[in-house]
Order: sequence, then structure tokens, then C-alpha cells
Amino acid sequence: MSRKINVASPLVILHGDEMAQVAFERILETFVTAPLDIDLVEIDLTAENRLATNGQAVIDAIEALNRHGVGVKNAGMTVNREQLDALLAERPELDRASLHPLATKSPNGAIRKGIGGNITREDIEFRNLRVERPDWIGRDIEVDTMDDGGIKDSHNALADATGMVKLLFVGESGDPVELHRREVHKGDPWLLATNDLEDVKAWAHRFFQRAIDEKRDIYLGLKDTVIAGYDGVMRAAIEDIFRADYQAKAEELGLEYHYELIDAQAARIVSNPPERALWGVPDNTSGRKLYKLVEQLKRHGIPDRKAQVSISRMSAGGGDQYGSYNAPAEEDGILKVVVDGEEKHARHVKKGDPILLMSNDRAAIKDWVLQVFRDASRKDKEVYFGLKREYMDYDEVFSDVITEARRELAKADTPPPSFMIMRPSRQLIKMITDPPRNALYPAQNLDGDIFSDISAALGGSLATASSIIESKNGTMLFEAPTEPPTISISSTSRATARRPTSTPPH
Repeated sequence: MSRKINVASPLVILHGDEMAQVAFERILETFVTAPLDIDLVEIDLTAENRLATNGQAVIDAIEALNRHGVGVKNAGMTVNREQLDALLAERPELDRASLHPLATKSPNGAIRKGIGGNITREDIEFRNLRVERPDWIGRDIEVDTMDDGGIKDSHNALADATGMVKLLFVGESGDPVELHRREVHKGDPWLLATNDLEDVKAWAHRFFQRAIDEKRDIYLGLKDTVIAGYDGVMRAAIEDIFRADYQAKAEELGLEYHYELIDAQAARIVSNPPERALWGVPDNTSGRKLYKLVEQLKRHGIPDRKAQVSISRMSAGGGDQYGSYNAPAEEDGILKVVVDGEEKHARHVKKGDPILLMSNDRAAIKDWVLQVFRDASRKDKEVYFGLKREYMDYDEVFSDVITEARRELAKADTPPPSFMIMRPSRQLIKMITDPPRNALYPAQNLDGDIFSDISAALGGSLATASSIIESKNGTMLFEAPTEPPTISISSTSRATARRPTSTPPH
């Protein structure tokens, strides 16, 4: 007679990429197939299969999760430009121009949005491992970011009517061309950001020259996988300049160059800081936060880590940067944003300038805030929101929704947990340098990735974090941890630091 526990409902299994899949198979064997008599609905979400099926694998995953209500997802790879070129070279029958976005972009955002879910990330504790506290006081690391452009100089507003947001481009022909459209409801926030590519190139020259003059190792971080048409454009321009004008001199001086995704790089540098480095974060929204954190760490260091940190990220509403339209301008011209037939904003762009249009859903924001309060109350956590309210109408809607949610809970005799609203930079600094014993940090998508990777690297986790995606209708998706950032660990032996790629790909 079988000793396995019989489970009536199937479990959706979403397989992933590379070495993470090896560990995932062991996890499934140990915790699922060995103790449980259960049907598995298995879907191949590797980068190769997403490409081969032109994104149908992602659609199948969403449908399976909505049908069966519970699933486990392994870590997957989002390809950058060079990796996509390599995959397409192996499959000449595929036409790049006809590929669906789900074939090449991150499946995570699409799946989370498809099931209407929000993310809670928890550190994975290993009590038999001791994480050595990194020595930050006096560390010779500088953060360099752009002063202007991007979200700092964006136009953002709340939709004053329900309808379509259209992004139009008027080029040399004089005729408006629609680049993108999306539906918004009254009160939804939207934002248009651009960056002058010539300003990006000028920053790159200053950045690399400074590193050479000061003889510092060079670190560059962007999110070129998920925001390929924006961060990817900046990365390509910056690395072209490095190869052409600075790589030979850097190698002659023995200086190292490292490019990584900004969330993974932030975890690596904060948890295992280099001796002497210049850290380039051209996106000034992330760059200013990390600059302030590094300056704080150099003065005060990192305290002993005895806190349990949770990160909550909203996914269901449109995804901010992760659900954005992003692409370079094809020629010089004028961008126009039209909301429900009325022009709201216009600006000049030049050929090659990266463009980003993003929005969010006020109703989904409210669902997320209520979930944050619910989770924090259940687990007795303090809540620390990070919002840039002084010049961002986009963030002000979050503040209004928090007030609404608090009042609704009070009317229902359900007091919300203790919470504070602070700037995102202060939120990050508190999480790292002054964490309470048990806290939940709600953050928007890119911040959430950066914050959770740093927190996990400092908290004794061998992986970035585990994630629980919970939808309003009860669908649950458990995401396996992604590849670990580098941390110094003491047990019976010590793990040494791995280096990211030292030269940009050709």
C-alpha cells in the first residue's frame, strides 16, 4: 500500500533554465513526487522553448495556473540582445520581426499579470551557515549616475478620464504615427520618460575617464533584459564607447570592467564590496538611491543582521517599467501623449533616444495595498512604504490609496498594522542599516527587485529570495529562488567570490 499522500487537484510545474533547473528537479523529487500522489501539469518555460513557441508557452502557463489554482515556477532566463542573437542564429527558421513579445521578454511579469497576482518575497534562512558581515566603513567605492533625463525629468499625471492612452510620433513626414496604445481608467497614473542619447554618451565618457584617472575598477548596472528598448539602448551606447575609447587603457592599468543586471549587481556589491571601484548606474532613479545607500554604508557600515525582511511587489496593475512600452526613436521628431482624445504632453526626441511609457491601475494598486496590510497583520510585521511624492503625481496615487485602504479597514474594525511612508532611498537605507526585527517593505517593480536581492544577500540566503504570487481569486504561484548573488559564507569552509563578466560582449 502506497504511503504517499493522495492529492486530488493537479499541480502546475513551470520548468526553467540552466543550473537552476538541476536544483529544481531535486526539489520536486524531494518535496513533491516522493511524498505526494499528484498529477503534474508540466510546461517548458525555458528561453529556448518560449522562443520556439513564439510565446505560446507563457500563455499556456497562465491558462494552466488560472485553471488549476496552484503552481510552482522555476527560475528562468530573460535574454538580452546578445543572447537573443545567439538563439536566433541556432534557429534560422524563426523570423525576428514576427516574434511575439512573450517569445523574448521576461515571462514573469506576463504570468503575474495574467493571474492578477502580487509578489511577496521572503528571505530563505540557513541556520547552519554564518554570513560574514561585509566591511564597509571607509570603503573606497563611488556611485556615478546621470544628473538629468529619465524618470527624474518625466511627464507624469493621473488620467482624468477613462479611455486610451496613445503615444504618437511625428517625424519628417509630418504625419502622426501611433507607436503604442493602452487602456486606462480615470485616476490611473501614467508617465512618459525619455533620455537624450547624446547626454548618455557624454556621461559614459566622463564615467570611464574618471575611472581611469582615479584608477578604479569599473562597474556598470542596468536592467537591459526587461527594459531592452530603454536600458538596453543605453547599455549598447555606453559599451560601444568603452570598447572604442577606454578598454585598452583600462586593461593596460589592470582595471577590471564588470557589467551585470542592476539588481544582481547591487546585491553583489553591497554584500561583497570591491576594494576600490566606480559604480556606474546611469538610470538616475536607481542611481540616486544606491548613491545614498553607499554613502551611508561607508560612514556607518552594516549592522549585525538579526531581522526578518519581506518585500512586497505589485504586479497585477500594468507593471510600471516592467509593463512599459520602451523603444528607441527611429528618427528625429516629436512625441505626443494623447489621453481619451486630448493631447496631454509633447516633447522633442532625436534618433536613437530611448523612450519609455508606463502606467498603472488604481484599482489594482488598492488590491495590492490591502494585501500588504493583510499579510503584515497576519505575520505581525511593521510596514515601510517608499514613495517619491514631492514631484511625482505617479506616486501620489499610491499615497491616496494607502489612506483609503486604512480607512476601510478601520470601518471594518480591522486595524491596519503599524506603517510609515518615506522616500524610497530612506526605505532602502532603513532596510539595510536599521531594520526592525520583523518588517515588510512594499516597493514598485524595479525597486522591489533591487531591494530583495540586496536583502537576501545580506540575510543568509543562498538565493535571491523565494516568491509567493497571490491573486485576488486565490490562485497561488510559488517561485523557486533565482541564481544566488555572491556572498561570503562561513560554515566548515568558505565560499569565494565569483566575478561577473569582465568585458562587454562583442
